[in-house]
Amino acid sequence: QAQLVESGGGLVQAGGSLRLSCAASGRTFSSYAMGWFRQAPGKEREFVAAISWNGVSTYYADSVKGRFTISRDNAENTLYLQMNSLKPEDTAVYYCAADPSNMMVVFTNYDYWGRGTQVTVSS
Repeated sequence: QAQLVESGGGLVQAGGSLRLSCAASGRTFSSYAMGWFRQAPGKEREFVAAISWNGVSTYYADSVKGRFTISRDNAENTLYLQMNSLKPEDTAVYYCAADPSNMMVVFTNYDYWGRGTQVTVSS
């Protein structure tokens, strides 16, 4: 059974950094685009970043551009999100997801989802 498992979340002060990981198992996602999404309390889930199947193309939400970096290691079947200069408004549950269509920015095409990891940024 295909499974995505996020890790690396935690509590950090504003201005700090965290690196999230998403380990895939049960199938290989190396031919899929992958993305990170987040959901803050009382808000809808929103897109954060996406990466093409080969890692060549990336796409970021304006709110994280220049602070977050998405990357992947297909040999290890793992997706990453390096988050720097964190702000309190980055507080959310972060989810990784896989897009078999490789469209990256058609968010309804993300068919596989992890359960999320909590990121809390204190001011």
